[in-house]
Amino acid sequence: MHVKVETAGAVATLTIDRPDKRNAMSLEMWSAIPGLLGSLDPAVRVLLIQGGEHFSAGADISEFETLRSSADDAARYSEAVHAAERAITTLAKPTIAVINGFCIGGGCEIALACDLRIAADNARFGITPAKLGIVYNFTSTKQLVDAVGKAWAKQILFSGDIIDAATALRIGLVNELHPASDLDARAKELAATIAGRAQVSVRGAKTIINRIADGEQEDDSVHALYDEALHSADYAEGVRAFLEKRSPKF
Repeated sequence: MHVKVETAGAVATLTIDRPDKRNAMSLEMWSAIPGLLGSLDPAVRVLLIQGGEHFSAGADISEFETLRSSADDAARYSEAVHAAERAITTLAKPTIAVINGFCIGGGCEIALACDLRIAADNARFGITPAKLGIVYNFTSTKQLVDAVGKAWAKQILFSGDIIDAATALRIGLVNELHPASDLDARAKELAATIAGRAQVSVRGAKTIINRIADGEQEDDSVHALYDEALHSADYAEGVRAFLEKRSPKF
């Protein structure tokens, strides 16, 4: 298996580990992701997703002649990719993509499924279905539009061109850029910061931001998030720490 999860305290790391293929995603790898995320320790507060020298060069196209040889096969393959993307997107915990090197096609789909994306200044990005005669999945397209807007989403998908890290930062495809040598340390620092915040606030923010992006309105379920926070141990500790002029311990 070329996808693995390791946990250190409150932070879990999912690593795409197929360096001989620039971390190209096989059907087996796509299919493994939902189960790996579903079995995360409940104590985990943040998930990092990383590759190595490369984040991922995308789907393993060498499988297409055998595993996508008919319309039914292609549909089953697409379902596995979609299930992996949905497992990342719908994970209740914050997710951060840590991107080195190539982040192409399905690799970009994984990165866009994450809440945040930080990248090395050597990273390269592209979404290339126009080079293969494939229509990009609806929910993944929405994530691209949410990140970069309509015009850049169209340019990326229409052209299939590769864009550099500076452009990715400028258009909002990534949150931060760092020298490659500093990226892992920054990822751990950001994960630790989020893991150390009030989790009732983090969960509530993720839920509400996603609802806003989906065009939903404030309703009773959102009011329940407010109520949960006000009655939480996190709120009590936050107020107490502020009054005592110390850092909160959530």
